[in-house]
Amino acid sequence: MKSYKIALSQFSPYVGNIELNVQRMIEQANQAKKQNADIIVFPELSTIGYPAEDLLLRPSLTKRTAQAFEQLASVKDIVMVFGFVNNAEDGQRYNSAAVMKDGQVLGVYNKQNLPNYSVFDEKRYFNEGHQHLVFEYLGHKFGVLICEDVWSLQTVQQLAQLNVETVLVLNASPYEVGKPQHRILTLKELAKQLNLHLVYSNQVGGQDDLVFDGTSFIINNNGEVAFQAPSFKEDLYIIDYEIENKAYKAVAPAPALDTMAEIYQSLVMATRDYVQRSGFPGVILGLSGGIDSALTLAIAVDAIGADKVQAVMMPYTYTSQISVEDATEQAKRMGVTFGIAEIHPIVNSFMQTLFPFFGNSPADATEENLQARARGTLLMGLSNKFGNLVLSTGNKSELAVGYCTLYGDMVGGFAVLKDVYKTIVFELAKYRNSISETPVIPERVITRPPSAELRPDQKDQDSLPAYDVLDAILYAYIEEDMSQDDIISKGFDKEVVEKVIHLVDRNEYKRRQGSIGPRISSRAFSRERRYPIVNGWKPGV
Repeated sequence: MKSYKIALSQFSPYVGNIELNVQRMIEQANQAKKQNADIIVFPELSTIGYPAEDLLLRPSLTKRTAQAFEQLASVKDIVMVFGFVNNAEDGQRYNSAAVMKDGQVLGVYNKQNLPNYSVFDEKRYFNEGHQHLVFEYLGHKFGVLICEDVWSLQTVQQLAQLNVETVLVLNASPYEVGKPQHRILTLKELAKQLNLHLVYSNQVGGQDDLVFDGTSFIINNNGEVAFQAPSFKEDLYIIDYEIENKAYKAVAPAPALDTMAEIYQSLVMATRDYVQRSGFPGVILGLSGGIDSALTLAIAVDAIGADKVQAVMMPYTYTSQISVEDATEQAKRMGVTFGIAEIHPIVNSFMQTLFPFFGNSPADATEENLQARARGTLLMGLSNKFGNLVLSTGNKSELAVGYCTLYGDMVGGFAVLKDVYKTIVFELAKYRNSISETPVIPERVITRPPSAELRPDQKDQDSLPAYDVLDAILYAYIEEDMSQDDIISKGFDKEVVEKVIHLVDRNEYKRRQGSIGPRISSRAFSRERRYPIVNGWKPGV
């Protein structure tokens, strides 16, 4: 034998659906076998999916896992390395990997390093393993690690000391901007330093607010990337190990995505998987003629198809004719179901009913919020009647400072742009237009000043700093955890910084009630940035 073949399953498990996951794993293993693969490596916890959260505590999980092993035992003539929940006889629960061939379990590895930071909560569910798994096959010595293990130098060094040649790493590593490149750059150095081949199989797909990019790869022991799978694509990849050269055969890597393409594809995948796996027949959103709803519409169409997307324009007294024209034009270009629903009667009815209470009080944000809530009520009514999921269209900048209305424009089941700053929204809109022969978002939507159109001649910058300034302050405060004083010392206006931070802190209650949305940053609201709603913390230092 001059070589052996290893298969990487860049797999999108359906969390909790063990039977379906196992069925697809069997299909992939048999497909790999037909291509003469000797080993197939699946992602972390591939039988149940990641993160399964409190499903891991269900009493019947042990029985279901045993049934999964029985089904996987039907696969012959290929070594399968896959992830599962190991409810051990000693009463401990482990995040584990099994090595199986011809129905026989050759070994089980229990994850040693359990992440409990950022979006991870593994110490709530699992116990730490304490032993390595090393096995020989086809004259080659393999070790097995699971995700966080490979970031522990000591853990990987121990495998090197056991004369392991290739480390098989099962992963469920969530996406954030720049992370695919970071993984590869870091592990190139590790492979070279420890003289190890690294086979990295990563989960792909959307799961609630998490997105998994895949971007699986193989790195040779000289630090060179032998193979790199495309991001955000579920597939099976077969790579040769050349025994004479003692290295994995180099294959041209998938072209690297630029930042906007990477973010856009992550949002499309997250939206598609959330909608489809939740069982919704389609989606509905309010199309205002503004940039946020325009981008959300494009993402929705790319995710599930125009025939499953409905857009509704809901004009009021302050809605410009330009907005109506642009919304109508984009809906036409994208081929979605579109309608216009005037909200004058609803808002007027609210105002008449409330007049005995309001009297001659001057107009303020109350009247603006009534408009937003009228629109939210219409969208939810249409959702209830026809079953489509409402997509809310607010972005991270607005959510951060509370420039949004509870039970109004915040209604919905999935907030596509929840972790996307406004400045990035503009860049994503330009990117989406750049990949179509005819731009799908009217140019005027991108170039004219943003406005909520809730009062005469309103512009976002009447209430907020310019978005480039606002986003820079927000990034420093949220992503970098800088104090108010430190942000001011970077040259930002003191009053502006104080206002922005005050708005972020006081609007935690709104964010806590908002819908989930795809995480693309290292400090997304909800899972990662969890602040008490009521607190007396002073932001100065």
